Amino acid sequence: MGYLSWQGDLDTGIEVIDKQHQRIVSMVNALHEAQRESDQPCVQVVLEDLVDYTLSHFAFEEALMEDAGYPFSDAHRAIHERFVETVKRYQDRARAGEDVAEELKSLLSRWLFQHIRGDDKAYVPVVRRKLQKLTGDTREGGWLATAMRRFFGHRA
Repeated sequence: MGYLSWQGDLDTGIEVIDKQHQRIVSMVNALHEAQRESDQPCVQVVLEDLVDYTLSHFAFEEALMEDAGYPFSDAHRAIHERFVETVKRYQDRARAGEDVAEELKSLLSRWLFQHIRGDDKAYVPVVRRKLQKLTGDTREGGWLATAMRRFFGHRA
């Protein structure tokens, strides 16, 4: 069993967002496993991948909110920016050779689940109402395929 377990109340009902959140949970679990095995090079790689993926997820989520006309998208973006600044400080400490895995896992597990249950759930009604058609359009050239390629380099 991993460090974090996905719980049903974390589902937003927006499949693409839920899959991204689940991938972040998997990456936190990979960080835990690398730390447990005392594999510092792997910890560093997972940390870099986790930060990169999270930045892509935030950008995707922010675009989704903006396209839906969510009135609090600027405030949500500011929350993301503050979190990114915090995580980048951990990243800098790790690059300097400090073992930050335990602190970072603790931060990520608390912040991620609180953020999903609070801040993310707040935008769900607006996004689902206004973008259900767009996120369901998985054809090549559709909104979802274009956004997934733009932010993650792959197809939905």
